[in-house]
Parts: sequence; structure tokens; C-alpha cells
Amino acid sequence: MNIAGIHQSVRLKDKILVFRDRTHAGELLADLLLPYRLQDGLVLGIPAGGVEVGLAVAQRLNLPFDVAVVSKITLPWDTEAGYGAVAFDGTCLLNRPLIMRLGLSEDQIREGMAQTRSKIQRRLRKFRGEAPFPEVRDRWVILVDDGLASGFTMKTAIEALRHLGADHLIVAVPTAHDRAVADIAALVEAVFCANIRKGLRFAVAEAYRLWSDVSENEVLDLLVRHRGMNG
Repeated sequence: MNIAGIHQSVRLKDKILVFRDRTHAGELLADLLLPYRLQDGLVLGIPAGGVEVGLAVAQRLNLPFDVAVVSKITLPWDTEAGYGAVAFDGTCLLNRPLIMRLGLSEDQIREGMAQTRSKIQRRLRKFRGEAPFPEVRDRWVILVDDGLASGFTMKTAIEALRHLGADHLIVAVPTAHDRAVADIAALVEAVFCANIRKGLRFAVAEAYRLWSDVSENEVLDLLVRHRGMNG
């Protein structure tokens, strides 16, 4: 199957406010994936925002869904900005050039990593309980988030999945900066992104007409509802 490269919706390129909400974004993203008939695939959503998108993708493609818990390590003075990320298996990537520019101390870095690892463990217990992580070898794994700005969290998720043996890995996001798409495309078999945008300024939220942060309880409600419908 020839699936390599970057796949996008030309009609949505460089536009804003193209998705009604995350579910709508997931449905349009799934439309890009539909022609490839990935019957043996698995959809993994990155909490929090990637779960609603991923569930919509999984439903339209009729594929199983699970979560891949990854979280950025946020700055002490800005919880929206990060200088690294931690994944569900303990994989940790640090943005060393950014750390140097910001002048973060080793103590600040260690504290940030420890707090993020605690967050990861809490989310794993809350979202996955004792369930084993699904098998990722010898199948198409579709890794979903609600958007890519720098792509650093996604890079960490990719490395964690490679550690588990994922050998057919697709990244699927509704919206992304073109530089982030190019960076991620070098790490996986293919990238699917409905809305690729250029420019000095980029915000994931600008692709959505309805946008809000997603709480852990909202993620849990989505997962409980999904599991109830799928036995």
C-alpha cells in the first residue's frame, strides 16, 4: 500500500475556522484516511484534545480506539508553553535549545519532569486503569491529536510507540503548522492533516469555531461512553 508522505485537504489549506468542533475535525480527517482501507489499524488519541478527534476517526473508519497518554513539561511561569514532554512509558524528550534560551536551571527541569511524570501516572490510572496497552506491532497505528504547533509532544509519543515496536505509524491531526508537519513526516510512514497552515504565528485553536480546553473528567466521560457502546 503506497501511503507514504504528507496528505492534506487542498481546499482547507491556510484557512482558519474550518472545523465546527473536534468531532467535526475528526470526521473530515477520517475522510482523508478512508481511501486507504486500514482494516487492521488502531487509532490512538493523545489526551486531552486528541481523544474526541480520535474517537471520531475510529468510528468513521470502524477501527478500535485507545489512548496514548503524553503530556508536555510546562514552564514554571506559563502552563500553556512547554520545553519537553513525557510519554506513557516514561519516554522523555527535552527541547535543549529552548531550555538554554530560557535559562532554566537543572532544578527547575527536574521539578517539571517530576510533576509531569506524576500527571502521566494519574492519567494512566484514570483513563486506562489496569488495562494492558494494545499491541502495536505489525499493524497500522494512527496517532491522533487535535493539532500540531511545535510538534514536540507528538515526537515524544512517536518515540514511545517505536519503543513498543510500532512499525507502521501514521500521524493524523486536523490542523498543523507546515514546519511541524515536515518535521513529523520525517519520523513516521505518513502524516494526514486536513488543514496545513503557514506563517510566523500559529494557534491550533484558530482552526476551530468552537474551542475550549478539555478536562480530564470530560475525557473520561468520552472513554466510558465509547467503551459502553463497544462492549
